[in-house]
Amino acid sequence: MPSGTCPVAQTINRLSDTLSGDFLKNAKCRQRVEELLKLFQDISSGRGGADHLAAIQDLSEALIHDGPEGPCRETGMGISADLEKRREVFQSHLKTRNCPDAACVKLAPAPCQMACPAGIDVPSYISLIAQGRDAEAVELIRKDNPFPWVCGLVCTNPCEFMCVRGRVDKPVSIKYLKGFAAERAMSEMRYTNPEKAPDNGQKVCIVGAGPAGLTCAYYLALKGYRPVIIDALPMAGGMMMVGIPRYRLPREVVDREVAMIEELGVEFRLNTRLGSDVTFDELKNQGFEAFFIAIGAHASYKAGIPGEDSFPQVIDAIDFLRRVSLGDRHMPGKKVAVIGGGNVAMDAARTLVRLGCHEVHVVYRRTRAEMPANEEEVLQAEEEGVRFSFLAIPVELKGSNGRLEALHCLRTELGPPDESGRRRPVPVEGSDYLLNVDAVIPAIGQTVDRNGLSELGALKWTKRNTVSVDIATMATGMDGIFAGGDLVSGPATVVEAIGGGKRAAEAIDRYLSGTPGLSMPPVPVRRGRVDFIEIPASTKMALRRPEMPMLNDERRRLTFQQAELGYPENSVREEARRCLRCDICTRCGTCVDICRNKMGIDALKLGYLEFDDPGPTDLRITAERCILCGACAANCPTGAMRMQERGDERILNLCGIILNRLKVEFCEVCGKVLGPAKYHDYIKNRVQGISRDLKDKTLCLECARKTAAENHVEISPPRIVV
Repeated sequence: MPSGTCPVAQTINRLSDTLSGDFLKNAKCRQRVEELLKLFQDISSGRGGADHLAAIQDLSEALIHDGPEGPCRETGMGISADLEKRREVFQSHLKTRNCPDAACVKLAPAPCQMACPAGIDVPSYISLIAQGRDAEAVELIRKDNPFPWVCGLVCTNPCEFMCVRGRVDKPVSIKYLKGFAAERAMSEMRYTNPEKAPDNGQKVCIVGAGPAGLTCAYYLALKGYRPVIIDALPMAGGMMMVGIPRYRLPREVVDREVAMIEELGVEFRLNTRLGSDVTFDELKNQGFEAFFIAIGAHASYKAGIPGEDSFPQVIDAIDFLRRVSLGDRHMPGKKVAVIGGGNVAMDAARTLVRLGCHEVHVVYRRTRAEMPANEEEVLQAEEEGVRFSFLAIPVELKGSNGRLEALHCLRTELGPPDESGRRRPVPVEGSDYLLNVDAVIPAIGQTVDRNGLSELGALKWTKRNTVSVDIATMATGMDGIFAGGDLVSGPATVVEAIGGGKRAAEAIDRYLSGTPGLSMPPVPVRRGRVDFIEIPASTKMALRRPEMPMLNDERRRLTFQQAELGYPENSVREEARRCLRCDICTRCGTCVDICRNKMGIDALKLGYLEFDDPGPTDLRITAERCILCGACAANCPTGAMRMQERGDERILNLCGIILNRLKVEFCEVCGKVLGPAKYHDYIKNRVQGISRDLKDKTLCLECARKTAAENHVEISPPRIVV
């Protein structure tokens, strides 16, 4: 890593060099230097806490006073001197998570990576997929997310909302590319676990086998711990198994990725409920040194409608989806209403269609535009025959003799915004109507079921019925007990739970090893800098996001077969090539400024560089205007813009996009490369005092001066900056 003038990066390089050499013979000394390196890497990646500088000071003093003469003491004295002279710079890194020198490259990830709750290095794995290196892409993804296949099917893809390509046309299909790579790697038997650390003998108990608990177990197992997961369900997976329908997430996908975690030595104790089948005290007596509680949010809110508790045909959505996932495929009624507008409501409605219900209605109190469900989920529900009743509020359930007969609704109109910022639905008097149904599925929200946590009476709960934790360490306030997933966030997404589980694993490792905890959640780590893929500007502009092939509507209404069929391989490779590589190009605009304002060429039409108000982008214009002077590449701070000489051509590319390529000219006298004719003309037009005879010749500046001197002509250098 280039250190520049950044003392943090310089110190990391110095410590790495010390460890890579054969200087540290003393094992204890080497361990302390390794701990110092880890603490400085925390600072460099934005993960440092308030105690880091004190811990560094203690370790450096220990090296000075307790270590043997030679490299140990020299290293300690060097670190101590750095702390004394550069403390303010270190504190700035800790407080601002920013490196003014840009040497700490992990502090500037791409927008898509910043948006990912798991912090996956999106541009790197997309580039690997574009090159056909699917197994390597999966290996990179699993450094931050052990479920690439699952997330490739059901992730809510927040990364795509921040994708810079979306300012040009449409975002890169990041989610589906991940799913393709995982499935391909699994099919080719190249989906493998990374090498784990030696067993350290320490046991950690994880309560809950959902995405948060499984993720925590995965990363702890890699660190050498012995995780044991207990769960009340008969299979691992949590909501991935009993909350997401099979047509979206086939069970075998979860089974295969859970099996990879089990392969690392993680022990599963299923059909085991905390508080009834096993107590917290019993678990502590079994030698567990830390606990991670991730029981999810498997309870549902009541709809609060009169008659809700009077009819057995009213089934909350979470319970309904769980029953179906566990094998109960009986339809609850022929005409069913689903109350709600979120993804769970869409899952319930589409599941009802597949169970054979004749009519499925979704009743939502706001308009379609306000629905929190993913747009693609709503569209697919409509394609499958689900009917939508917008601007409608259920006010009563009606029936007789224990049988539900109708849902009494009231039409609404949108009023002023509520606390969530969305316009509040206001009932319209006299707009009552009956929706004839024989079953109702409320899907208005989930909450945590506290049963089993009574022994953990010291847990702090929020007003949202979630456990309060330190957001950086996931610690609950009870010694050795951490929590995450929906238990902490409330009902969220799979990838958010994965992110929480990963943070918890890091925090538990620090707790058990005695390393100071973090004061802020980890900043996403840039895992590598994959080589650019060269592509012509015209092709880059012409590539379009493909449509997802779907199972035909008739088949989708009859079976739980996977509805999205996935992209074919050629579409995957082309789609991956649409990525603009924002891990390298930070969109600073220096190239545009140099070209337009310094050189006066204005050959770069990169409207997407503006985040709030993106203008038009046309990568093809560069070839029409560019003179290949190289000023943009020479001033690019990240190396995203490059100019190269290849044979008799000069080529300009931006993150692999070939913006321009021209034949170069050579000096008639000495043979030196002058650059393309456009560039040579630009130079000649700006050279002062040159004779007409010299203007008609193809000469380098040195030869032009010699010729001018021979002809008694005064010549001055060109007024350009390259």
